[in-house]
Amino acid sequence: MSKILKIRNVGDYSQWVGHTDTHPLVSVIDYAEVSPVRHCLNNYSVYGIFFHDEANIDLAYGCGKYDYKEGTVICVAPGQIGGKEDNGEVVNLTGWALLFHPDLLQGTALEKHIREYSFFDYRVNEALHMTNEEHDILVSLMRQIKDELQKKHDALQDAILVGYTSN
Repeated sequence: MSKILKIRNVGDYSQWVGHTDTHPLVSVIDYAEVSPVRHCLNNYSVYGIFFHDEANIDLAYGCGKYDYKEGTVICVAPGQIGGKEDNGEVVNLTGWALLFHPDLLQGTALEKHIREYSFFDYRVNEALHMTNEEHDILVSLMRQIKDELQKKHDALQDAILVGYTSN
């Protein structure tokens, strides 16, 4: 059986790809800044939204495969397994990843409703396909969240970050 990387917090994934986090509960990764990255099969304890600008990768998700091509989004939730077995291969990626720990949502309306978002459902084995406009919006949101994470942490920052993730 292949080794599975346990993603207990956002820092576990960030460390794997060579990214430095500025917040303990949220990570925004611009793959262009950390590529090339090595494949790995992940067991997530965090939420994740991943999209690559140029992708043609066979990824495992649960017991099946993901239809993961250019212009698609993959969403994972705690308790899910996904990725590609670590065979030593490194790939150059462009695109983004947003990972956030469930503790970020504690006490918010999103905490109560996130389970209703079917795109985090483990049984889904097809990535969400984006239009060019949707892609541009998602990139813009990633940049805004990344900018927010660069600011000094204060009492309002977590609420702002939850607001971005619920858009």
